[in-house]
Amino acid sequence: MITVRQPDEIHKASGKIQNGTFHGHWHFSFDRYRDAEYESFGNLLVFNDETLSPGAAWPLHPHRDIELVTYCAGGEFRHADEYGSARALRKGWVQHTTVGRGMWHSEINNLPDQPARFIQMWFKPVARDLIPSVEQLPVTRDERKGRFLPVVSSHHDKALPIFSDAEVYACFLEARQFVRYTPNPRRGIYLYVVEGGPILLDGLRMPALSAAMITGEGILALTSADDTELLLVDVLMA
Repeated sequence: MITVRQPDEIHKASGKIQNGTFHGHWHFSFDRYRDAEYESFGNLLVFNDETLSPGAAWPLHPHRDIELVTYCAGGEFRHADEYGSARALRKGWVQHTTVGRGMWHSEINNLPDQPARFIQMWFKPVARDLIPSVEQLPVTRDERKGRFLPVVSSHHDKALPIFSDAEVYACFLEARQFVRYTPNPRRGIYLYVVEGGPILLDGLRMPALSAAMITGEGILALTSADDTELLLVDVLMA
């Protein structure tokens, strides 16, 4: 089954934060936003597309027992935490954080003169009280062009490891390019059109900022009408 979520069906949030403002598209219940229909998707607990104004930051705040993945979709994103990690991500780069037994961290626009856009995903960990850690992966457009490149995975050696039964893939399609993905029918796929498009997913039209929840399907066939950035999340559903 494929359920496409159009951009206007995804919750929009905005507000003031330290040194500026944020605008977000929150795909599942988060903070004060609650939606009984979209609480989570298997191991995927949170999927937020956030844009911070120049120089803005979410100030230090605590989390516990989360596997956190951040994909930089524009500008420069910087993570900072109580353990001294302060790493910047550029467009297309990916970061994985094991929050584990506890971490205070902040999300920062690293540039004073342009917005920063990032997609942040939270996953259910395989165990509680893991040792906190942060690692990141620089990814070029050519590396993900025309294919789903595993960037975070519990199974692929060259991807960032994650303590969750989950995988994140990045993909860039040129205009009129075609790509396939073969999911395990017992797992779930969350597909997001980060920018560009539209794409056709098995004949269903998906514009920029739309998402698809996919379960029980065979080979997925995607064709792009124009240059397109995609994220694909493959998760345990049980």
